[in-house]
Amino acid sequence: MDNDADVDAGAIAFGTDGWRATLDVFTKPRVRMVGQAVATTLAERGASGTVAIGYDARESSPGFADELAHVLRANGFDVLLPDRDTPTPILAWTVKDRGLAGALQITASHNPPEYNGVKFIPGDGSPALPDWTAAFEENLAVLDPLPEDEWGERTEEDLISPFHDHALDFVDTDLDGLSVAYDALYGSGRGVTDALLEAAGADVTCLNCEQDPEFGGGSPEPSAENAEGLVGEVSEGDAALGIINDGDADRIGVVTPDRGYLDPNLFFAAMYDFLLEDEAGDVVRTVSTSSIVDRVAEAHGQDVHEVAVGFKWVAEAMADHDALFGGEESGGFGLPDHLRNKDGVLVALVAAAAEREEPLDARVDRLLDEHGEIHQDRISVDCPDDRKEPVLDDLETALPDALAGVAVDGINTVDGFKIRLEDGTWVLVRPSGTEPKLRVYAEASSAERVEELLEAGRELVEPLV
Repeated sequence: MDNDADVDAGAIAFGTDGWRATLDVFTKPRVRMVGQAVATTLAERGASGTVAIGYDARESSPGFADELAHVLRANGFDVLLPDRDTPTPILAWTVKDRGLAGALQITASHNPPEYNGVKFIPGDGSPALPDWTAAFEENLAVLDPLPEDEWGERTEEDLISPFHDHALDFVDTDLDGLSVAYDALYGSGRGVTDALLEAAGADVTCLNCEQDPEFGGGSPEPSAENAEGLVGEVSEGDAALGIINDGDADRIGVVTPDRGYLDPNLFFAAMYDFLLEDEAGDVVRTVSTSSIVDRVAEAHGQDVHEVAVGFKWVAEAMADHDALFGGEESGGFGLPDHLRNKDGVLVALVAAAAEREEPLDARVDRLLDEHGEIHQDRISVDCPDDRKEPVLDDLETALPDALAGVAVDGINTVDGFKIRLEDGTWVLVRPSGTEPKLRVYAEASSAERVEELLEAGRELVEPLV
């Protein structure tokens, strides 16, 4: 075991979704420190029993999971591990379904293979809020083992099959005759999302479903760039729908015959529209997500709840408002009746069910006919981390009465500054949580107008950096 005595805890910081770092920083001694912090925090909050510990498809992940298991067991917790690398949403659902104390997932999600990371999942299966992560940072410490006879037990089980049974019952769809192409990007969705679709009756063609801890030499990000092979499979083959997951399968991208890679905002609106056919309910979205979702909600007499970027805020608001659906423009979507967390596996089954009822291209066409064209894009402005807060402070006093020739109608400050204009368009300026940059988003009824708004946003922000 590596020596923990001189480990620098200052390299550990919990961001939007856990702690991620390159493997020269994400080391076994630091992972053990995180495990000890989690064990201490759980004990302080009166939790006991079993902690689930999962891992993704990276070469280093099983070993890091073993380190966490060692630390949690040394603190008297029983540990449940999956019998293979497992999607994060399956681990989260297992925690909720079995009433466990919590879970730790070793994953760097969509980051390239030279990264790894760890996520903590509380007992309700939702993302960890800042009160958890702040406590972990305060409790970082080296392992102080209990006597051997006080250690918890370690078990390994198949966690995927129970999830599949639940998902098939929850969605209750017959996909017989539907042809789906699925791209796992070599991640933990392989043999999971495709198997679930097949169990529901779909004919599935798999791409990149082999085990490859290097992810084919790229990053397992379900982006338009990474979906080119899937687009070809759908446009040139028999598939009516294409589905792609990220590395730990908590996010999803979709490909259709007419549109190729479907804008996640349009997919969000289409899924919400589909769900509203059977059940009324509000929707939660982040400030950076398209307002076409708002138009779908308004047409059905439902409310929209806008939150800061980060699925933890979506999950919190879904509980506060008893919402039907929630999501963000980066491809994370969740159904709170199933799990207050993003789930690229179960949502894939919902997407296939929606396609079976009405082709997604036709549904999107109908929504755009009813609610109008909506375009969105974003740019980044370089900004050192230590300048982000001062720039936002300065921006508050520099906000104009008009932007790109249109009067300002209102400003939302839930996450940066979202400037709403009188013509229904908007510009959002917010700090990146992962890079030394400010993000500038814009939405309008045409791509040309989006470009004008983005340039106006850049001109507003750059002089302040």
